[in-house]
Amino acid sequence: MTGSPTARRRRLAIELKKLRDESTLTCNQVGEKLDWSGSKVNRMETGLGRVQPSDVDALCRLYGTTEEMRDLLKSLAKDSKTKGWWHAHGDAVPGWFSVYVGLEQAAVDLRTYQGEFVPGLLQTSEYAAELCRASADQTSDEIQRLVDVRMRRQELLRDVTPPGLWAVVHQSALMHVIGDRQVMAAQLERMLELAKLRNVTMQVLPFDAGAYPATGPFTILGFPEQEDPDMVYREGLTDSVYLELPADVNLYTTAFDHLRALALSPQRSVALIRRTMEEHTR
Repeated sequence: MTGSPTARRRRLAIELKKLRDESTLTCNQVGEKLDWSGSKVNRMETGLGRVQPSDVDALCRLYGTTEEMRDLLKSLAKDSKTKGWWHAHGDAVPGWFSVYVGLEQAAVDLRTYQGEFVPGLLQTSEYAAELCRASADQTSDEIQRLVDVRMRRQELLRDVTPPGLWAVVHQSALMHVIGDRQVMAAQLERMLELAKLRNVTMQVLPFDAGAYPATGPFTILGFPEQEDPDMVYREGLTDSVYLELPADVNLYTTAFDHLRALALSPQRSVALIRRTMEEHTR
């Protein structure tokens, strides 16, 4: 099992729920048999509770799993307790966002739509700093820590085995001056640079695209293992929403397909970004 500790915790939760479903037992019934609370079982299956290897042993005995499955789940339980690089940044990565960063590190496919701002994985440090200053009352040190995390996240795009990133960005994000025109020109230049990477596809949704099926920014994350289904991430000011039900993921997948069909081709998008960059430098 590859990926970050967060991804391993999610995989463990998926497998534990699958085993319980196959056993036809409820969370409360499992809890009664193991002298646990039903809520403890539920927390394990949603990734909200820490799972000890001893817990895995007890569950595997109850479900009658193979030794191979037990060893896999115990390994996942052990590895999910390790710390990712983002934990070293403390409260610069809030708990609700720490989950996303961990999943992002494990994804092999990222499809994102942003209507107001340039997506975080494409931002320059200056552009990111301006957004951080506007979002909350932060000290200069706190802002720098937030920016450092965002820059560190971007390293995955140039990894040895980088994920594929398909970004659809509304034209208004290119025109919206964050900081000043010099900051914007540098930001658009960064987008042009990243668009050259083989794993990055960039499209601009133009002003004249008409109506489109999106009410806000979102990201669809795809993972390497078939057992780890795609999920949708939506971020707010103080929290986030993770959607994993197939019906929800399919709805956002269809919406993203419509968005990229309405957007300019990657070649025309690059040309528009370049023209807009030149306008910011005048």
